[in-house]
Amino acid sequence: MKTISVHTQNPYDVLVERGILKRCGEYIRPLTKAGKCAVITDDNVDALYADSVTASLTENGFSVVKFVFPHGESSKNAQTLLDIYQFLCENEITRSDCLIALGGGVVGDITGFAAATFLRGMQYVQIPTTLLAQVDSSVGGKTAIDLPQGKNLVGAFKQPIVVLCDPDALSTLPELFLADGMGEVIKYGMIRDAQLFELLCGLDLTTVQAHFDEIIPTCIAIKRDVVENDPFDHGERMILNFGHTLGHAIEAYFHYETYTHGSAVAAGMCMMTKYNGTPEQYEKLCDCVKAYKLPASVDVPMEALVPLCSGDKKRAGGTLRYVVCEPTGNAQINSVTLQQFYDLFVK
Repeated sequence: MKTISVHTQNPYDVLVERGILKRCGEYIRPLTKAGKCAVITDDNVDALYADSVTASLTENGFSVVKFVFPHGESSKNAQTLLDIYQFLCENEITRSDCLIALGGGVVGDITGFAAATFLRGMQYVQIPTTLLAQVDSSVGGKTAIDLPQGKNLVGAFKQPIVVLCDPDALSTLPELFLADGMGEVIKYGMIRDAQLFELLCGLDLTTVQAHFDEIIPTCIAIKRDVVENDPFDHGERMILNFGHTLGHAIEAYFHYETYTHGSAVAAGMCMMTKYNGTPEQYEKLCDCVKAYKLPASVDVPMEALVPLCSGDKKRAGGTLRYVVCEPTGNAQINSVTLQQFYDLFVK
């Protein structure tokens, strides 16, 4: 087992081990006095892992209830959140009980937000089952839901009491979702670890899986270091958004239906590097994302994408912050006016 300790205001560990999902109750039991756990998951993950998680929790003295919602980004909204609140009330969940986020980034985000707000806050556990969630969204305490006007616009900072990452869970992922996670993995190499980026450049979507036991803890440790330095996203943590300024605009342009988050981030990284990096760096990054069946661009004029960036939560007043990586492994935050950002991409 690999343990990455996150020293925020409420410290917790991220545990990475094959098979840990089936033994989750053993690791959760010492961390909480809860008598009841509410497992929040989606319909895809429910069919694969909910029985195993429920069995382990029950064996370790918890009573368990379960809420299942339709999978996908379209469910990360206020109505689903209200449905979760109602479910928690109907099942008499108290502040001393515990929520379990079992699933990918959507499940983790909305469950974490429910944990931050229901009864003014209660404990929760992250059990991420996708690559993207294991390396990125389950760590750091950001929780949110989407609004029609943009992604993750309503949320709260809420740290879990533990994160349990089981690489074996990735074996059931369709290729599309493995690729989705690789968008965030490549991001970590670009912003902080040139050696990781070089490793990824020599692999592809098939061969990279043999390296997950190394890659997943490496990405988590990078995020841990950044989060500890900037727990509430006022400065350095912005580097985790490399590719996201344009990536979120891409998702919004296509109404969150055409590109997965990781795909949009991959295209956003490449498009940002085209205008801010060297030609050699841009070409290498494009070759890397394509090896993982991710897009290096989208068929949308920049004139249409750039205005969508102004609605992103990385905007501060009349300025917009965006991230560039030059050289690879060295992320920098730039702050410009909206007009300057527009002029950068629209010649």
